[in-house]
Amino acid sequence: MEDARLVSDVQLLTESLGQLPEPVVKPAFIVVSGLPGTGKSYFCRKLAERLQFIILESDALRKALFSSPGYGASESGRLFRAIHLLIERLLKKGVSLIFDATNLSERYRERLYSIADHLDVKLILVRVEAPTEVVQERLKARRENPENKSDADWAVYQRMRSSVQKIWRNHYAVDTSRDITPVLDKIVREVRR
Repeated sequence: MEDARLVSDVQLLTESLGQLPEPVVKPAFIVVSGLPGTGKSYFCRKLAERLQFIILESDALRKALFSSPGYGASESGRLFRAIHLLIERLLKKGVSLIFDATNLSERYRERLYSIADHLDVKLILVRVEAPTEVVQERLKARRENPENKSDADWAVYQRMRSSVQKIWRNHYAVDTSRDITPVLDKIVREVRR
């Protein structure tokens, strides 16, 4: 049984999404993983331009749910419970989506695998990376960008580095300091297959 706060959180997140794409018979679910500053959001936007998928960006959703986020464990737990239910509801409605979050540990990805398996939707996993010096420059530049939704800085990146776990399922790896077009092309082909 879903509790009232969870239902209310999901409603709030849903309203923050704006116009949803047209539902399809067989939706796809793309899960993007990577450390802050590696280019996940950029990669997701480029992919969404080609696929007309909705992007669920954890940083933006966190700010929709919490006006001044504290990034504590209970806040994150509440946020991701709501996001997981939102993902399930959107996929059930036939809405294809891209989930943009760090998704660094297999334990957290397991929940996403289980949603995809349970709903029998195509799951595509992507690991986004970039050289450390590129990430450091991006995180510095990010501070001046009013469009940026992430509060992660170099200290957060360094702290999170130790929690990166190998993705055990088949996945695409993309280095965003290079040309991302070949990986975008492969994912688009896989979605349409």
